[in-house]
Amino acid sequence: MDLAAGIPRVETLVLTHREWRDDPASVRAAVAATCGYPAFAKPARLGSSFGISPVPTADDLDAALALAFAHDDKALVERRAMGREVEVGLLGNTNPHASPLGEIIHESDWYDHEAKYQPGGMRLAVPADVPAGVQDRARALAVDAWNAIGCSGLARVDFFLEGDQLFVSEINTIPGFTSTSVWGRLMA
Repeated sequence: MDLAAGIPRVETLVLTHREWRDDPASVRAAVAATCGYPAFAKPARLGSSFGISPVPTADDLDAALALAFAHDDKALVERRAMGREVEVGLLGNTNPHASPLGEIIHESDWYDHEAKYQPGGMRLAVPADVPAGVQDRARALAVDAWNAIGCSGLARVDFFLEGDQLFVSEINTIPGFTSTSVWGRLMA
């Protein structure tokens, strides 16, 4: 487990395109040591799963980083969480309202762009079928993440749930508002 601002997240390596270009062997070694495989590579500042690739083995890293760097000059490589995907919607300012925890249920190998935006690509279960303690901890961690980066207005905090351990995946400060988007459904 990695901690950022006291918030648990999966093991993550943040790198720049320059670091990759100048010393790919060191980056490969750092990914193996920090995240291991399987992993995911993704642009640091993009949403909707654009530029994200699964990295099942070390042989897949180069192509995955090429795609991530085609979208952003900074990328993340994260250990692949082997659990459920759950989310909390937030609304407010310094003391935001946190929605019940919802679970993303999909049939694809991972929650990719098509699963997010194609009708029938995923199902949202609200509230998520988890113990009350996990529900409460997720809502509290969502508020902690919100405060750590100084959010206001609205956001969605996405988690991976492995067993009863929660890891913050990302904070989406501009959640979508399509017919398949999650924020409004969580808040409802």
